[in-house]
This record gives sequence, C-alpha cells and structure tokens, in this order.
Amino acid sequence: MFSNADDQAHLLTSMSSPGWVVGAPRLTQAHCDLLREIQILDEYGDRRTIHIPAERPLTVFVDKRELVTLMTLGQMPELLVLGYLRNQRLVADVTEVDSITVDWDVGAAAVRTHRGIQDLATKTEHRVVTTGCGQGTVFGDMMTQLDRVSLPSAQLARIRQSTLHRMLETMRQQDSIHRKAGSVHGCALFRIDGHVCEMEMFVEDVGRHNAIDTIAGWMSMRGVGGADKAFYTTGRLTSEMVMKAATLGVPIVVSRNGVTAMGHELASRLGMTLFGRAANRHFLCYCGAERFDSEPEAHRAPVRVVAG
Repeated sequence: MFSNADDQAHLLTSMSSPGWVVGAPRLTQAHCDLLREIQILDEYGDRRTIHIPAERPLTVFVDKRELVTLMTLGQMPELLVLGYLRNQRLVADVTEVDSITVDWDVGAAAVRTHRGIQDLATKTEHRVVTTGCGQGTVFGDMMTQLDRVSLPSAQLARIRQSTLHRMLETMRQQDSIHRKAGSVHGCALFRIDGHVCEMEMFVEDVGRHNAIDTIAGWMSMRGVGGADKAFYTTGRLTSEMVMKAATLGVPIVVSRNGVTAMGHELASRLGMTLFGRAANRHFLCYCGAERFDSEPEAHRAPVRVVAG
C-alpha cells in the first residue's frame, strides 16, 4: 500500500509520552504543503501571485480494507483519521487502535487495530450523505445515538457574555490559513471556567467536518472530556455538527455562521447551547439560554440621516 513503508515505520511516535492516554495508538507525523502559489489575473488586468489551499485526497484503510476517501488540507491527518473513526462510532476508544500511518506519496492512511472492528461491513452499509463541504458520509443513524449523549447540567457548564466576547476576540486575532488564502473552515476548542476562556486546540481544513473530527482525535489522544469546553466553528451548525459536539460531551457550540432547523431541534432536545452569527460583539443565542449568563449591552441609538 505504501511507497515507503519501511521509512514510515520508524516515524511512528509512541503516544505514551506525558499528555497522551495510556495505550494510545502510535501515529506518524506526516507533513505536506498546506498552501499552493498560483498566478491570477484580476479585474484591473494585473497578474499577481496568490495562495490557495492545497486540497488533497486521503484514502483510509482499516486493517487493509478500504473504508473512505477524505478530501483534506492535510494539516493533522493522523488525528483527522482517528477522530473520524470515533465520530463515525467505528471505534469506541482509542486503545482499540494500534497505529495510524499516513503516507502522502500515495495519499493513504493505514489504520491497524488490535482486534479488528467487529461487524465493520454492517456498521458501514447504511450511508447518509451529509451537508458537509463537498460530499460527506455518515455511517448509521445519528438519532439512535441520542440516549448515549451525556452532557453536564446547566448549573455546571455555563458561559458568560464577556467570556463569549473574549472567545470571539481570540478567533478574530488568530493567525490562520483563511486569512492568507480563504476557502477553508476553522474549528477551535476552548476551556471555559467563569471568566477564563483558554484556547486548547485550533485546526483548519477544507471542510468543517474534518476540522471537528481532528479536534475529536486530539481529545481522544489526550483523554480530554468536553464538560468544561466550548466549540467554535466557522461553519454552519447542522444536525451532524451538533451531534458530533454532543457525542464529545461539549455542551456549548459557537458558530460564525448560522444554524439549521434540524441542528436547532437536536440541540434543544439534548439541552445544548448554540450561538450563531457570532462575530466581534454580535451573536444570537438560538437555544440553551439557561447555560448563558447574559450581560446585556446598551442599545445603540439609531443613526439619523438628514438629506442635504
């Protein structure tokens, strides 16, 4: 499968180092160019050089069986694959995976499990085409997983309006591929504790699902829970995005974009708090206001325009 399998083998990093859970899989640290230079012609007739994201396919094999091809930027491919397996409910725990080897020369990721994935064919026969950027796939019925979601109470997991503002300001100042090239989505994981708002992880990819899957992989490797966390995403909050956050135990989700009706209905049923249209100091709390400590700002006086 891999063009340089022998070379890849020694790149596998043991994740028994501090910060990683005991028994975590060994991962390669595959790197690739995230941006590509091209020449463009603008509306003024000028030719100049710009950067665009370097989207590429990554075909995932599980125990030598082809599973799926992900279109990705390639920023953290091993964590993306691990998070994908977790969010698709193909693995319940990272310790089920022995290693993930990514080789960009052939555009493939080889997942080796310890004992195989039981009933893999059955688990992957029901495919749902998602609203992801490009064409995504969810295996199985998300709604059957609702009874497995466990979120902290509104008394334990809350966010202040001033803390939300700090989160949005952190994202505004974040150096990103989007600033250089556009055409990507970003997702961040924040730790929330009263006035504390600390970014723990930030990743960008060509699709918002890839970004949240990568964060799911990072959380799994570190054994990080979601009870005191909030997600930020630049993408819209559809039902599958809400469900992915919920299965990770994250009760508060913030989006620069909007919320779909099914995403809103699902979050309401689960007791989650959704913020949308969030940028600068503006936001809309779509549901879950019981987790939100509002600190209302004064309404701005309307601006009168007087004709000369």
